[in-house]
Amino acid sequence: MRFLLLTAALLGHGLAATPPVSGTPWAAAYTKAQSALSKLANSDKINIVTGQGWQKGPCVGTTTAVSKINYPQLCLQDSPLGVRYVQGVTAFPPGVQAAATWNTSLIYARGNALGAEAKGVGVNVQLGPVAGPLGKIPNGGRGWEGFAVDPYLTGIAMAQTIQGMQDAGVQACAKHYIGNEQELNRETMSSNIDDRTLHELYLWPFADAVKANVASVMCSYNQLNSSWACENSKILNGTLKTELNFPGYVMSDWNAQHTTGAANAGLDMSMPGTDFNNQNMLWGQNLANAISSGSVPQSRLDDMVTRILAAWYLTAQDSSYPSVKWSSWNGGSGAPNVASNHKDIVRNVAADGIVLLKNNNNTLPLKNPPSIAIIGSDAVVNPSGANACTDRGCDTGTLGMGWGSGTAQYPYMVAPYDALSSKAASTGTKLITSTSDTTSSASSAAAQADTAIVFINADSGEGYITVEGNSGDRQNLDPWHSGNALVQAAASTNKKVIVVVHSVGPVILEIILAQPNVQAVVWAGLPSSESGNALVDILYGAKAPSGKLPYTIAKQSGDYGTKVISGTDTYPEGLYIDYRHFDQANIAPRYEFGFGLSYTTFTYSALTTSFTDRSAGSTAPAPGGASGLFDTVATITATVKNNGTVAGAEVAQLYIGLPSSAPASPPKQLRGFQKVMLAPGASATVTFPLRRRDLSYWNVASQSWIVPSGTFTVSVGASSRDIRLAGSL
Repeated sequence: MRFLLLTAALLGHGLAATPPVSGTPWAAAYTKAQSALSKLANSDKINIVTGQGWQKGPCVGTTTAVSKINYPQLCLQDSPLGVRYVQGVTAFPPGVQAAATWNTSLIYARGNALGAEAKGVGVNVQLGPVAGPLGKIPNGGRGWEGFAVDPYLTGIAMAQTIQGMQDAGVQACAKHYIGNEQELNRETMSSNIDDRTLHELYLWPFADAVKANVASVMCSYNQLNSSWACENSKILNGTLKTELNFPGYVMSDWNAQHTTGAANAGLDMSMPGTDFNNQNMLWGQNLANAISSGSVPQSRLDDMVTRILAAWYLTAQDSSYPSVKWSSWNGGSGAPNVASNHKDIVRNVAADGIVLLKNNNNTLPLKNPPSIAIIGSDAVVNPSGANACTDRGCDTGTLGMGWGSGTAQYPYMVAPYDALSSKAASTGTKLITSTSDTTSSASSAAAQADTAIVFINADSGEGYITVEGNSGDRQNLDPWHSGNALVQAAASTNKKVIVVVHSVGPVILEIILAQPNVQAVVWAGLPSSESGNALVDILYGAKAPSGKLPYTIAKQSGDYGTKVISGTDTYPEGLYIDYRHFDQANIAPRYEFGFGLSYTTFTYSALTTSFTDRSAGSTAPAPGGASGLFDTVATITATVKNNGTVAGAEVAQLYIGLPSSAPASPPKQLRGFQKVMLAPGASATVTFPLRRRDLSYWNVASQSWIVPSGTFTVSVGASSRDIRLAGSL
């Protein structure tokens, strides 16, 4: 049976109508916003939608206060992992590390703590979380700011993070909408994405964000199908505000607005209102002139303001909200210390996101070896200080996050060496160190120890900073600082080598894995300030590793089928990115999406499938899309048992393959996961509820989501390729 879930009539590209908010948390907020609107003059309204200008207020983005409705100077502040440019806050692990935990409650807790800190220092809008880039290009500079290269996992993480942030009282901002998958020429290039690929991959997690009632969406720098993303009426008025029924407001990225008429395309807030030279005010008086001439309708301005005010009321910021007592431009001093006990969340996300890739001969967990060699500059804090490089724009010392505007100051940094030294002191283990990245020193240190731990990394970030020749995007997927040679040197003199990798994304590990004496590989990701403590938790077995890869690690970079493009990117790979591409092209990865070992083992059994609702579902508009898209229509269950000798957590994963009646589709796509903690010998039932959207494809001709007729394949297992149970639906 085919279900038409959204009619083409909903997809006009003129000015978006008033969003449907009845029966949603937005309803009361809209009532208040419309009442406040009636008290405002046009000059007040224009102040609400126009930023004050770069560095004209305390925050990276600020608007003008409107006293007649007690509306404050709105404070918008980076970043998606912590409050940038402010002291007394936490630097949380980036989104990619949170995704590697596959732990929805921990992802929520991270978002809630981030939101609590933002509110505590007076930030109204925290600029995150990130669903774009999705990460189709493994060496794209900012993939680490987001969650995973899979839209389903990213969508769940977006929703949990947004709910956590907004439950704490701060407005979340889903970004960057849409098609900003690389840093090279990001302000000029066009991402030309076909309609089905757009919906099934890149738009998917934004729909989850809107469903979670995200307050705002930031449009991206690039063009989409040859029209600026912040001035593209189809993608803003049509897709976001009409198809997804987004009730909140759209703001521009800095310098991403190009004309005053962007208002008609669906842009609601220009932040900070000018370019970085304070010379190009596109709204302000220019918008007032456009209203007077009729080129921008009065109704459009009223809608812009209503959306912004509604988001303010939605998050209850009209009542006793803290004020800003600091400035981004003088070091961020003066804010209250809001870090609380959030270092525990940092440590848990860092540890639970560690992925054990290789563990020969039960090398891990460590059993108090008599001596350990600690090798590599990535083991220690930057000698000049953890925050010595502006916006983390260097790769000196241990890597805890990438670089750019998506960062925050480390309040402290516990490097691997620090935590290992403390542990060694308690166990009587002798430490030998070589932290210069020179192979001769590495070889010498390794020769003196029972066990050698080699630390390597790979960094990337935003394109306005170039680090070691990498202008945002990575030039290649090799370890930095001759990491391969460093491991080879250690492995030449020590038979028990453990490699720890801190990385923004995939790294080619073939040279390292070819060394017979490399017994274990620990993928530690981007752990932020609790790096060493989290690592010791895993290395010594206080926790069994339970992270799973949020992307695929290939045997060679060409296997991904995507790369940074110098001009227009036509997205020729379509739906086939990361594991979808590897499956479709029958390419063997080194470590597949969803992979991760433990110190125990798990068995799977008792697969059940139930398709309980084959109706068309409601087409009533609601945030996120037609309300029927989010109905649970099928349920898959399985039993997972810990048949090892230590407690551990397993991430059971559900992959669905569409029936043959659907157009060409990836062989399998993630459509559910559940992380369960099990004592030795214990079992648990994992349950995967399937929404109607999860069983649909986007039909371009009818402009609707369709559940195809026929039989779906059901695969449940420990990764995208380690399938333990197979069935049908």
